[in-house]
Amino acid sequence: MRLKNIPVGGKLWGVVLGCMGSMLALALGLLAFSERMEERAFAKTQLADQRIATTMRWKALTEITVERVVVSAMSSESQLVQEMSGLAKQGIEGVTALQKDVEAQADSDEERAQLAVVAANRAKALGAAAQINKSREEGDVLQAMGIAVNELRPAAQVYVASQEELIKLQEQKRIALREQAAHERQTAYWWAGALSLLLVGSGLVLAGMIVRSITRPLDRAVHLADTIASGDLTVDVHDTRKDELGHLLRSLSAMTQKLRTVVGEVRNGVDAVSSAASQISTGNHDLSARTEQTAANLEETAASIEELTATVSQSADTARQANQLASTAVQIAERGGTVVEQVVQSMAHINTSSRKISDIIGVIDGIAFQTNILALNAAVEAARAGEQGRGFAVVAGEVRSLAGRSAEAAKEIKALITASVGNVDAGTAQVAQAGESMQEIVASVRRVTDLIGEISASSTEQRDGISQVNQAVSNLDQMTQQNAALVEESSAAAMAMSEQAQRLSDVVSVFNVGDLAHRSVVRSQSVAPPQASVPRRANANGPGSLGQAKPHKTTSAPAPSASLKLSAVPASKPGKATESAEDDWQNF
Repeated sequence: MRLKNIPVGGKLWGVVLGCMGSMLALALGLLAFSERMEERAFAKTQLADQRIATTMRWKALTEITVERVVVSAMSSESQLVQEMSGLAKQGIEGVTALQKDVEAQADSDEERAQLAVVAANRAKALGAAAQINKSREEGDVLQAMGIAVNELRPAAQVYVASQEELIKLQEQKRIALREQAAHERQTAYWWAGALSLLLVGSGLVLAGMIVRSITRPLDRAVHLADTIASGDLTVDVHDTRKDELGHLLRSLSAMTQKLRTVVGEVRNGVDAVSSAASQISTGNHDLSARTEQTAANLEETAASIEELTATVSQSADTARQANQLASTAVQIAERGGTVVEQVVQSMAHINTSSRKISDIIGVIDGIAFQTNILALNAAVEAARAGEQGRGFAVVAGEVRSLAGRSAEAAKEIKALITASVGNVDAGTAQVAQAGESMQEIVASVRRVTDLIGEISASSTEQRDGISQVNQAVSNLDQMTQQNAALVEESSAAAMAMSEQAQRLSDVVSVFNVGDLAHRSVVRSQSVAPPQASVPRRANANGPGSLGQAKPHKTTSAPAPSASLKLSAVPASKPGKATESAEDDWQNF
């Protein structure tokens, strides 16, 4: 894909993301490489440390074993000799195992050569130790001591010295490994710097290419815009780029073509606009005269409607007063009905209380009867008691006498209460009938009030409707008079438009449209508008006053002459040209 066919956003995002991705990949690669180098260097160094540690343990165990052999050779105590001999044998086995480990870990010729020297020296030391054991077994202690001093110790010193040389070789190798790791790290840093410089250089080159691919089309677009601004519409641009800048250049070229078409159509339509404006001015004068006649007729209509409005308003006020009186009667009747309902409730409460008193008197009569029975029983018991119950018998007699009088009084009160309850029942029935009659009166008054309210509402609606009609007619009269003034202003504006059309033609002639340039050779002469023959009437009360308009005879305005009809002046059908120009502007 060519660079000029890639969108600008894709180019910029590609550069940014490419640089970021490259730097990220470089950073991740360097990090991974550094980690692998560190791990490898650490593993080698750790292995070298382990070898040195093993060799040092080998040397230390060798020295300990030699001392044990020497002690076993120099000692005269059999138990110590046996103990040291056993420990020496274990030490020799441990030394042999460590030696095998060191030999297995050796990875260079120098180490293997030094290990051969160490093995030879060890063989000498083991030979001296074997001679010491043989002399001890034969019982020659002095010979064993001499071998230990003269042969074993010098051989052991040479043996340990060779081990120390091996340790030095291993330490030197460890130092070399560390230096090698540092050198590899430094080399990695140099490679990272070189790759970074390479990426920066590549990014600069790519950025220069992208900047050049953006600025060159922009220069062409600026040159094209300057050419259009100078009035030259014949310039054209052909570009095959597929990015936003290519779209911009092609859009500017399409805009130039549209402007050429529009300016050509404007030139062809200016003459038609000038002639049509003169004809519009003539027609507006005639329309102004007819509009003033219509305004006079509307004033007469408004006066009649105002009188009708006054009559309906008076009827509505009368109906509203009757409605208020009926509402007051309803309120009075409702208060009377409420009072009667309260009386009915009071009579009901009195009836209930009287019935309760009658029940209480019945209870008292029953108590008196029971008291009389008890007093009789007490007198019988006193008679049986004889002389001792005589006083109690006298008391019982008095109690019977009181109980009898109480019973008689209770019967009399009960009779009175029963008569009172009957009278209360009769009064309650009569009050209930009065309450029902009052409710019927209230319902009738409400129905009358509703009818009067409906009449009042209808009258109010009629008054409001006629008022609205009156207002609408007044507004229509004002608008008609305003329209007359606007028609006159429109006539003047048409004349001014004709002058502006001529100026527009002069302005458009600045543009160079090449073959599309077309100027009308024959311009239609402007038709001077005739003076309005119907003067505007004066109204002393202003445009909004009603009721004082004087009726006058309506005269029909003359129809416009056939010579004032609009005709297409240019030969290229301005109607279609105008539609085409509007489409062009919408597309532009």
